[in-house]
Amino acid sequence: MPTGQNRGVLLIDLEGVQLTAEEHQLLALPGVAGIVLFSRNYQSLEQLIALVRSVRNVRRDLLICVDQEGGRVQRFKDGFTRLPPAQAYGAFDPDQQYQMAYQSGWLMASELLACGIDLCLGPVLDIDHGKTPIVGDRAFGRSIEQVNHLASLWIDGVHEAGMSVVIKHFPGHGNVDADSHVSLPLDDRTFAEICQSDLEPFRLMIQKGVEALMPAHILFPAIDRHPVGYSSEWLQGVLRNQLSFEGLVISDCLSMEGAAKTGSYPARARAALDAGCDLLIICNRQGVREVLAEIDGSGLQGVGPDGLMPDSYTDWASLEQSERYRKARRMLTEAFGTG
Repeated sequence: MPTGQNRGVLLIDLEGVQLTAEEHQLLALPGVAGIVLFSRNYQSLEQLIALVRSVRNVRRDLLICVDQEGGRVQRFKDGFTRLPPAQAYGAFDPDQQYQMAYQSGWLMASELLACGIDLCLGPVLDIDHGKTPIVGDRAFGRSIEQVNHLASLWIDGVHEAGMSVVIKHFPGHGNVDADSHVSLPLDDRTFAEICQSDLEPFRLMIQKGVEALMPAHILFPAIDRHPVGYSSEWLQGVLRNQLSFEGLVISDCLSMEGAAKTGSYPARARAALDAGCDLLIICNRQGVREVLAEIDGSGLQGVGPDGLMPDSYTDWASLEQSERYRKARRMLTEAFGTG
């Protein structure tokens, strides 16, 4: 992985399909490490590639991310392979599961890299306990074994394409009823109960050597009085010390309601960094300005996204001409009836 000079902290959002003058100025600031793209930033392949190019023209070391899991969480659709939700792979026999999950991971990563995008914020390692639609079919399954098996295949495909992965939502979001976008969910289980269930996929994928992890905005009162993303007990004691995770910790969006009880945006940012987060997602322009002012005033620096940038990119025309790409896309289209 190349080593750059970026020691920024924030991953910020963009308003539309082109950079605004304000966004151009924000991206030039050293406190910004990169961007997270959404459906509102996508109009066509040509427009997306132009947008990415304009971001790179500001700074080449900015990390460009998107949620492109598949199913209901796929930001770029028209022109891209329509990926199935993660749980769909489990409907096939074991040989087909290998092909479907592995090739989907490879396809997803290959298409993003062909647009100059560095990272998909996934996969979800949550176990679907049938409690929350926020997880639901985004999970690879309802058992530890199925999540471990299918997630491992998907990750292998992503890695073969040359992209890093971000496993989420540590230590598992599937056992709560509430949606952390609109409230702070509580999980009353003991640490021993969590270890025997939701934590296992994270343990296995950390051993596999994943590059990054995203903590959940969930409170586990039996373990700590702070939500996971603000908890040194979780991020240092469990993640770093017990699970020996050496990659980057990327906060879930600090604009979510599950992150709001800590206070102002600077207070949230400070709490997340103090707990052990390396990069912070903030999708609120005023919040971004407030945190950048705090960073400027304190001299605070992050670790930057070094280690998450791919070694190289291809281009879309070359990808489309690849027999491997055509074969993989045809297989998924026939299996799931998507384009």
